[in-house]
Amino acid sequence: MKGNNLGEFEELVLLLVGILYEEAYGVAVQRGLEEHVDRRVKISAVHSTLSRLEKKGYVVSRMGGATSDRGGRRKRLFTLTEAGRVVLDERRQERASLWQMMPRWAASPIPNLGAFHA
Repeated sequence: MKGNNLGEFEELVLLLVGILYEEAYGVAVQRGLEEHVDRRVKISAVHSTLSRLEKKGYVVSRMGGATSDRGGRRKRLFTLTEAGRVVLDERRQERASLWQMMPRWAASPIPNLGAFHA
């Protein structure tokens, strides 16, 4: 992994920050996890992960403008950094390399073994 410590959940959150681009904030990332990965998480887990990714230099944050639909509160918006793009690309390449090494028989559907489970 070339020294880039990135957990599976961090990777998902980082991917969603890149996907959401200018609209990446805690609740949007949480919704993305639910909609695209079918993963229910608490908003506090998303916020702590975004904070950790910012400390690692993979995202930067800024405060968005106040909106009336949020009662005048501002959103903290996140953007992928170059380091974040690099680590995601490395992860994608690692996974592709591993999938290429998978024997065909291991990736094929498992035959019906019902006859053996009497």
